[in-house]
Amino acid sequence: MPQPTKGPRLGGSPAHQRLILANLATSLFEHGKITTTEAKARRLRPYAERLITKAKVGDLHNRREIQKVIRDKTVVHRLIADIGPFFADRQGGYTRITKTLPRKGDNAPMAVIELVSQKTVTDEADRARRVTSSQKDSTQAGTTQKAASAPDTTAADTTAADATAAEAAADAADEAADKALDAA
Repeated sequence: MPQPTKGPRLGGSPAHQRLILANLATSLFEHGKITTTEAKARRLRPYAERLITKAKVGDLHNRREIQKVIRDKTVVHRLIADIGPFFADRQGGYTRITKTLPRKGDNAPMAVIELVSQKTVTDEADRARRVTSSQKDSTQAGTTQKAASAPDTTAADTTAADATAAEAAADAADEAADKALDAA
């Protein structure tokens, strides 16, 4: 005996629910991110991730399985040609749900569901900032050891050395961020 799906029904019959999820998945793959209610976003996430997993394989059988759900051939092609290979080395977690402000008319809780990009600029900037701070700590530790061994240096010389070390660390962080962006 068929069991009903768990989770919110999204209003209406099971056929209507399948159509809602198919249309939401089509819009998600077409635009990269969509704004919808939290309940619909939560129901869409596993549905879309299964389709992306099928697109990663990309053979004829999986293409036909995707076409059962997504009727737009251009979106199916984009899913198999672009989105599937983009997530080839990722085992799951292709989408992200972010809660937003409630909808104005009925105060329904809203969310943005989007495809996760591999490396974002903010992630790389945070990593570069952490590298810079660790390099700065190590250069400051080296500077204090030098100052302790050579007490005849003036405060101006030590300040200039610290400024030069900070500039070198900033340059190294910029180069690391550039390499990371080139790799992405």
